[in-house]
Amino acid sequence: MKTHLLAAVVLATLSAVPAFAQSKLVLYTSQPDKDAQQTVDGFKKQNPGVEVEVFRSGTTEVMNKLLAEFMAGAPAADVLLIADAVSMERLKADNRLQAHPGADLAQFPAGAYDAGKTYFGTKLITTGIVVNKAAGMKPQSWADLLKPEAKGQVTLPSPLYSGAAAIHMAALQADPKLGPSYYEALAKNGATPVRGNGAVVTAVAGGQKMYGVIVEFMALNAQAKGSPVEFVFPTEGVSAVTEPVAMLRTAKNPVAARAFIDFILSKPGQELAVSQGYLPARKDVTPPAGFPNVADLKIMPIDVAATLKSEEANKKRFADLFGG
Repeated sequence: MKTHLLAAVVLATLSAVPAFAQSKLVLYTSQPDKDAQQTVDGFKKQNPGVEVEVFRSGTTEVMNKLLAEFMAGAPAADVLLIADAVSMERLKADNRLQAHPGADLAQFPAGAYDAGKTYFGTKLITTGIVVNKAAGMKPQSWADLLKPEAKGQVTLPSPLYSGAAAIHMAALQADPKLGPSYYEALAKNGATPVRGNGAVVTAVAGGQKMYGVIVEFMALNAQAKGSPVEFVFPTEGVSAVTEPVAMLRTAKNPVAARAFIDFILSKPGQELAVSQGYLPARKDVTPPAGFPNVADLKIMPIDVAATLKSEEANKKRFADLFGG
């Protein structure tokens, strides 16, 4: 009798264990290595039975890998965590994303996620100007990077590799004060591209360049650690990406994928983002020290659908102007 009772207890216990308790989740992400590891560790702390396999690179390279896998009929990723909504819009248009209608979005502004609940913004990442404190001019606007004092002293991430940079290029070209000629003027003033934002802050902090176009958290975090740099929110405004997360329709482990999304959107997940130095997307989570309130930011508007249509043309134009 006791044996039967013990067996029943074991069966009941096993039935209460989530279906993904012993499984593998494949994550494709453009997060920096350290952030990606902390995100995975935070998720695994709540879901200790899940093995997480990570592919990490810039958003453009993540998308290229994913598209190649689609063509081969063998997409490996369960869940994506990448820089920008435009890339997610492309996947949504191609019917590659699986909606998560049960996601808890009560504390998220409507503009932070797809209305169809296929992808969800996880933070607010703005792009502004990083300045070496030894620079003779402190720019207050994007137009200041075109001045003679900035000639040959500006570095910027390439939209060929950075999703945030692609969004930024679209936003500045759509701005009525800057317009389509802005990047041409940058090139004529000797601005030089690098692959990503990390190379920008390294160049400016090291004095190789005096000015850089960069996502705010990298500059503010470097400043907080003693680097001789400061960050400027230009008067025209800043572009912004939301680092959305989404599950693929072809996910082999959709239960774990939904759990990963839920963790990222939860208050603990958003507090983890704050501890990493990011502005949270949730309204009930306090931003990092030294960051402005989201309500005080001037965000440059962007039409995601139009940006998707013009993305390849913008990349070609950038490559023509700056040599790739």
